[in-house]
Amino acid sequence: MAKAPSTAAISSRVSLDQWRSLLAVVDAGGYAQAAQALHRSQSSVTYAVQKLESTLGVKAFEIHGRKAVLTPTGQTLYRRARALLEDAAAIERAARKVTAGWEAEISLAVEVLFPTWLLLECLNRFGAESPETRVELFETVIGGTTEAIESGAVDIAISPAIPRGYSGERLLPTHFVPVAHPEHALHKLGREITLRDLRKHRHLVVRDSGSRRDKRAATVDVDQRWTVTNMTTSIAAACRGFGFAWFPKDKIRTELKEGVLKILPLRDGRERVAECYLIFADRDATGPGALRLAEILREEVGARCRRPAE
Repeated sequence: MAKAPSTAAISSRVSLDQWRSLLAVVDAGGYAQAAQALHRSQSSVTYAVQKLESTLGVKAFEIHGRKAVLTPTGQTLYRRARALLEDAAAIERAARKVTAGWEAEISLAVEVLFPTWLLLECLNRFGAESPETRVELFETVIGGTTEAIESGAVDIAISPAIPRGYSGERLLPTHFVPVAHPEHALHKLGREITLRDLRKHRHLVVRDSGSRRDKRAATVDVDQRWTVTNMTTSIAAACRGFGFAWFPKDKIRTELKEGVLKILPLRDGRERVAECYLIFADRDATGPGALRLAEILREEVGARCRRPAE
């Protein structure tokens, strides 16, 4: 196992203040302007740059007339210094977040039926507010969400099922519709379709991601079934006429609009509704970062989704 470098081995002979002075001279256009931008005396800025050059044994600037111009070496130093100072600023922001109690990482499990576009908008908004907080997303199905909550693997979850012993907060309803390709044999019956009709055709199902999966969950009693891991795969199979399935309407709006999928005229109901709930794994122990993400989820759902169905 490699030995970690000592503090002495990784210490720098050039201070961040000296690197900052170098950048300021370039960005502001000269020593006098840099001094003004940094609210310091010109002599202190000049000394900081000269000290940097002396310590490294390089020449960062050369004077052309009255203007200091970067040498080729200085150009390299400038690029590296900018990256260094950006990293230093990021570390300081992260330290402030930790001091304020914000988590370094937040984990959430989201049932695949939840609108992907909406989830990504929420994560992007959270990322803009707290770029140093890492987010680990588990895209789960049925029992996988419950397991993630009960095992403590996630801080928050979005699920249509609330595990026993937990409470959930309503977010939004998800509308499922039975569909198949327009040329599928079920559509060619030319009448209302019964469950008996469905039993004669292949049912496309997304696999329960839990370890204790129930193979009978959310399925129809059929002779033919394809069980896949991703909803995207199931939708692709349906679009090619390989079977029928129930999908969240939000997930197949494009396919319905383009005519590659068509809602089946099912006699016993053409639509199913599942309520999505926001669930905390441990509400009392939830950190401020996860609480803020939950607040963003509520706000975005309220602003974008709580309106009459189209």
